[in-house]
Order: sequence, then C-alpha cells, then structure tokens
Amino acid sequence: MGKVELDIGIDPELLAQAKRLGISVAGMSETQLRLHLQKVDPAGAEERARRWAEENAEAIKALHRFVEEHGAFGDDLRTW
Repeated sequence: MGKVELDIGIDPELLAQAKRLGISVAGMSETQLRLHLQKVDPAGAEERARRWAEENAEAIKALHRFVEEHGAFGDDLRTW
C-alpha cells in the first residue's frame, strides 16, 4: 500500500521546514505550526519573512501610495 499525502491547507514551505526539523504536524493548524517554527527555528522564520517582504515589496509600496493619496479605510469615522 502506498503512502497517502493529505492536502491540509498548510503552506508547503512550512511543511518542508517541519519535515527537515523532524517536527510532526499532526493536528496543527498553519498558524500553530508557524508559531512553533518561530520558536524552534527563528532563523528560518526570519528568512521566510525577509523573502516574503522582498517578494511583496511592490504591492506594499503601492498600498502605501494609495493610503497616502486616499487615506485609510475608516479615517472619516475616527474620533481620535
């Protein structure tokens, strides 16, 4: 009988990191796994965050430009 792999909706990169570290992901949500990996492999978490910021830099800049031009959602409702 062959190995069965389930798509449990967790980022494949997180699953690969957990596998490299020998961490069982059974019963973990992606959020739980992410938090656990931050504790046991902070360098790996930092590297993922750096890559994410690099890959999304243009979208972040575009969002900042939009907010500068139009304001943030709900600005007109603030009382502070």
